[in-house]
Amino acid sequence: MEMENVSFTNTFTLLGFSEFPWLERPLFVVILVSYLLTLVGNSSIILLSLVDTRLQTPMYFFLDNLSLLDLGVTCTIVPQLLANLWGPDKTIATWGCITQSYLFHWTACTECILLAMMAIDRYVAICRPLQYTLIMHPCVCMQMAAASWFSGLANSLLQATLTLQLHLCGHHTLDHFFCEIPVLIKLACGDTSANDLALAIGAIPFGTLAPLLVVISYTFIARAILKLSSAEGRHKALSTCSSHLLVVTMYFGPAIYMYLQPSDKSSQAKFMSSFYCIVTPVLNPLIYTLRNKDVKRAWKGILQSLHGMKS
Repeated sequence: MEMENVSFTNTFTLLGFSEFPWLERPLFVVILVSYLLTLVGNSSIILLSLVDTRLQTPMYFFLDNLSLLDLGVTCTIVPQLLANLWGPDKTIATWGCITQSYLFHWTACTECILLAMMAIDRYVAICRPLQYTLIMHPCVCMQMAAASWFSGLANSLLQATLTLQLHLCGHHTLDHFFCEIPVLIKLACGDTSANDLALAIGAIPFGTLAPLLVVISYTFIARAILKLSSAEGRHKALSTCSSHLLVVTMYFGPAIYMYLQPSDKSSQAKFMSSFYCIVTPVLNPLIYTLRNKDVKRAWKGILQSLHGMKS
């Protein structure tokens, strides 16, 4: 069979959830609402931290970066998914597929490292409170965020570029709802062991070391909290970390579970992917703001200012 390079195809077909046709329209409504809430929620966090000086702290700096990543992954995946769910056309242009593969891998890898950096921030806040402002200096926070973004970008450039050098076996149908690199590799002819090895090596810092760093940080945090004599102090420390710990669990849990599953369980993989592509980005702002007094105070100040301008 004649082999054809990925870069010369016109379109790819995304099967998405077409094996469940009765589910496509309800999914469209749910995903559209989630998409709008994601845009509003994450944009609001970024806006609030810009206008309220009380939110210009290391924790909210990292939270702003997390919101940017959530906006990035959502805007990369969801618009095309909504178009495919609404109409009979399930295709995506080559440039769109390439863009998705690069941007999704970049944001996903960056978020892994960023969540680990946020765990370090929580460790310093709980275990080194007197040195917190000295250790978590704005320059240090900038360097930590830059390391997250650039490490994710480097791995994305490596993995996606290697994948796009592969040759296809004459068909361009992806059994997924977006162009994810492992799914693209399945279309290739010939030996893909180099690509599989690159994915395995790339997973070490993002899928293994980052979660391990989170576990180590929270182990020290738990020990520090247990040593606190005051019940109020323990409650305050737990409330400080609970939001981040819940976000970490929601992000790493489904991702690790999906990649540990056999590759033939495509339907299960798609629903698990939708969790960290669609559900997590819409829940993150809610998790960080519902119980956050600082955010509520910032919203109250903005609303009062708007009311004062109207009156």
